[in-house]
Amino acid sequence: MSNIFENISSQKIVSGSKAGRFLKKLHEDKSGLALIEFAFVAPFMLTVGLTGMETANLAVGHLQVSQVAMLVADNASRVRNSIDEADIREIFTGAHLTGSSIDFSPNARIILSNLEHNGLAGANEGQWIRWQRCYGGNTNYTSSFGNEDDGRTNATLAAGIGPTGKKISASSATGVNFVEVVYDYKPLVSDRFFGNIVIRYQSAFVARERNDHAMKNASNIPNAQKWLCSRYDVIT
Repeated sequence: MSNIFENISSQKIVSGSKAGRFLKKLHEDKSGLALIEFAFVAPFMLTVGLTGMETANLAVGHLQVSQVAMLVADNASRVRNSIDEADIREIFTGAHLTGSSIDFSPNARIILSNLEHNGLAGANEGQWIRWQRCYGGNTNYTSSFGNEDDGRTNATLAAGIGPTGKKISASSATGVNFVEVVYDYKPLVSDRFFGNIVIRYQSAFVARERNDHAMKNASNIPNAQKWLCSRYDVIT
């Protein structure tokens, strides 16, 4: 009997020592430490990386929209002698190509206004939007500063058009091409980073070497193909 108890006791000791060695080895094993640390850090690093990408994309969006506003105003002002409906199409084609990398055309609205002195005096003297042309598929926005023919017979636009404190006006001998651009920002990753963002820019240039600011139509473009502000399709 004593031999049997001695054998059982020795087996327990051996078994206990194996378990102890295993636990000690497990405690000292650091082979999975990097994986565990990565699991904790990865979500934070991913969030930081995606936020950086979204921030860069937003900056590009602002740059592109500001460039479109300046490009349209500048190109409209470079048309000499007189301006035609065909010139408007070329100007808006340039805007379409400039903003192609941010899917500009379907998500934006360009309002190009020709501003002049209304030629009146006294209480009715002011500025006049002779014509207005628009481009872009975004139906949510109209001009913030006036519509075609505003100010023609009165002083409703006496101070000109533009943001408060930065209004633009034309002298009696010039015309000004004023551009508003509104763009619904399309996030690269998700709108949860910055929410819904609307990017707005304005630009204005005085028409160069143009005495006649009326809109011509030498090519007899039909009304359905003119870029009137009732039109919301885009150049394809």
